[in-house]
Amino acid sequence: MKVAILAGGLGTRLSEETTLRPKPMVEIGGKPMLWHIMNIYAAYGFKEFVVALGYKGEMIKDYFLNYHYHARNLSVQLDSGNVTIHKGVSEDWTVHLLDTGSDTQTGGRIKQLANFIGNEAFMLTYGDGVSNVNIHKLIEFHQAQKKLATLTAVRPPARFGQMVIEDGRVAQFQEKPQIGEGWINGGFFVLEPEIAKYIEGHQTLWEREPLENLAAEGQLAAYRHEDFWQCMDTLRDVNLLDRLWQEGNAPWKIWG
Repeated sequence: MKVAILAGGLGTRLSEETTLRPKPMVEIGGKPMLWHIMNIYAAYGFKEFVVALGYKGEMIKDYFLNYHYHARNLSVQLDSGNVTIHKGVSEDWTVHLLDTGSDTQTGGRIKQLANFIGNEAFMLTYGDGVSNVNIHKLIEFHQAQKKLATLTAVRPPARFGQMVIEDGRVAQFQEKPQIGEGWINGGFFVLEPEIAKYIEGHQTLWEREPLENLAAEGQLAAYRHEDFWQCMDTLRDVNLLDRLWQEGNAPWKIWG
């Protein structure tokens, strides 16, 4: 099953970073967010990706075109320009990079992704969120529900940290625990090819009419994920994710 990733948005709420690069290329622990997301899927054996490009998409193309060189040791003969690539560890991924338009909305990008992938089910997620969701269980749930679409429902992180109080004293501080009220769309979809019919055109927002109509027709399932999920909407989110990574406490790092 192929994995589609939306990586073309403007990322205006993270303008401190996205004036220079597309949001999925913002680095966490020295690696782009996109790399982290792809590793989550690859850990479960899903290593073929279709990435929808838009805003500053050429930077993502350049990253993968030169990925082989960045991931290996090199010897360069300066007089001839010959490059010798030495053995090393590199991801065995296949990455398809699709220009879906700089002004295209999420639905329009998904329609193009679905048309490229063809008549088969595929996974889809946003290029700005990580989670430790169990991908195998997510797919099993989708197949058991027999719906056209499944989204991963998550508890949003609380806006503020909380205190644990015992016998009138503060026993512990917890920063932004996963206790937000209600459920929200956390991405990490599994979709059947028929979902393309629910998307009218380039300016369709996936999160509006397509998902609303799928839900109204009883064709949208929700896989409840109670554990870690975090989006990267603001600079505070970037700093939180980077700190978790640097401390060796990144729950989404499920790969070796």
